[in-house]
Amino acid sequence: MNLVLELLGLLAIIIYSYLEGLVKLFIPAKRKTVSGETVLVTGAGHGIGRLTAYEFAKHKSKLVLWDINKHGVEETAAECRKLGATTHAFVVDCSKKEEIYSMINKIKNDIGDVTIVVNNAGTIYPADLLSTKDDEITKTFEVNILGHFWVIKALLPSMMQRNHGHIITVASICGHGVIPYLIPYCSSKFAAVGFHRALTSELAALGKNGIKTSCLCPVFVNTGFTKNPSTRLWPVLETDEVVRKLMDGILTDKKMIFVPSYLNLALIIEKFLPERALAAISRVQNIQFEAVVGHKHKKK
Repeated sequence: MNLVLELLGLLAIIIYSYLEGLVKLFIPAKRKTVSGETVLVTGAGHGIGRLTAYEFAKHKSKLVLWDINKHGVEETAAECRKLGATTHAFVVDCSKKEEIYSMINKIKNDIGDVTIVVNNAGTIYPADLLSTKDDEITKTFEVNILGHFWVIKALLPSMMQRNHGHIITVASICGHGVIPYLIPYCSSKFAAVGFHRALTSELAALGKNGIKTSCLCPVFVNTGFTKNPSTRLWPVLETDEVVRKLMDGILTDKKMIFVPSYLNLALIIEKFLPERALAAISRVQNIQFEAVVGHKHKKK
C-alpha cells in the first residue's frame, strides 16, 4: 500500500513539474545576484572563459582567473579590472593535479574561499583514432575531466561547510552525441556531463541544496578551438551568444544549459529513432572541420 501511495505521489510530482515548466515559459525565472561572490574561471585566457569572466566582472564579482597562457589570462584580467572587478590572474596547467591543489591552497590563504567555479579549461585534437597520439588522448582526459575532479575536490569542503556555492561544468553537445574524428574529445565530454549529473545527485543526497550546479552544452562555437567548423542543421555559434545563455543559466540556477535550447528536444527525439535514421541525419547534417585523417590534414 505504501508503494501505491508513493507511486501516486510520484505521478503528482511529474504532473506538477510539467505544469510548472509550462508556466515558466511565460513568467521569467527569478535571477540571483553574484555580486561579491569569489569566482574562479579556468581557461580564462580566451573564448568562453574570457567572456564569462567579463560577465562576472560586470556583475561585480571578485575574480580568480586561470589559464595556461600567461599573456591571454593577463589580458582578460586587465579588461576585468577596467570593468571594476577585483581580479587575480594565475598561470595554471589544469592537467597537473598538484599544481591545481597548490594554487587553490594559495588562493584560500591569500584571497579567500571560492564560492563559484566555472570549469571551462579544455583541449581538443581533431583526428581519427589511429592518427591521434597517445599523449594527446591522455592530455584530453587530464584537462577535460580529471581537472574537474581535482578542482572540485579542493573547493567543495568550504562550499559544503557553508552550504553555499555554484559549480559550473563546461561540456559540449559532444557529451550527449558523437562526432567522427573527435573520439577522445567526445569521450571526455560524456564524462564531464556524467560528472555534473552524478555530483548534482550526490549533493542532493547529502542535503547540500545550497550548492547549485550547471552544465553548459553548446554546439560548435566560433572560438578557433576547432578549425573551420560547418554544419547544415546546427548553427556555428558566436562566443558572446553562448556566454549570454550561460550567464542566464547561472543566474537562474539552471541545471542543463543547451545552446541552442532546442538541442534538448532533438536529443529526446534521437532516443526513439532507429540507427538507420540516425545515420541518415548524420549524412544530412554533414558536419565538417579540419582534422588529421590517415596522417594527413583534411577537412572532415
